[in-house]
Amino acid sequence: MVDLKYLSFLENILTENRKERFQKVLENRTKHFTIAVEDIFQMHNASAVMRSCEIFGIQELNVIEQRYGKSIDKEIAMGAQKWVDINRFETVTDCVKTLKGKGYQIIATTPHENDCLLDDFDISKPSALFFGTERDGLSEEIMNAADGFLKIPMVGFTESLNISVSAAIIIQNLTERLRKSNINWPLTENEILEKRMAWAKSSIKDIKRIEERYYSGH
Repeated sequence: MVDLKYLSFLENILTENRKERFQKVLENRTKHFTIAVEDIFQMHNASAVMRSCEIFGIQELNVIEQRYGKSIDKEIAMGAQKWVDINRFETVTDCVKTLKGKGYQIIATTPHENDCLLDDFDISKPSALFFGTERDGLSEEIMNAADGFLKIPMVGFTESLNISVSAAIIIQNLTERLRKSNINWPLTENEILEKRMAWAKSSIKDIKRIEERYYSGH
């Protein structure tokens, strides 16, 4: 549970513009869709996907680092790592199991004989959208675990897009449709409170000292 008195104390340190901005952004955040990237060896691509999640309102990004143990490129992410929750997994199995346990269907973004075009995708079900590399695509393990397949319609000679471009196109399309729908897509009240607390803490310098002082007096 969020300590509402402490949250109020921290938010009183923030400017009114900052607090209003947090509230407006959180009103457009969702966990109805979540994004997963598999073994992205070019970290600027993973960072760019994170930026797309942040810009279009996806709260969680799942990163599978089975082969390449690298950190998100903060310069490319341009601060998005402060506002998007990163869930890290060492194996595909752990990631898929965790997301299915949260009620997500597993959707592989790749051309497939049973694939669905982007505009025809059913947005009503909570979905975890998996992206692989342009070079290797998604692993067989994810393809076998997938509940469905999604692709972007293309009419040119080139049959693949960079992962960061694909993710941006798909995330923008699905989140825009989601907000125009009657689906219950926003964060819960408690999730919003948790993010207000986390974002307030990340916005205040010397937060550890302030926190210690606050609780020592209560």
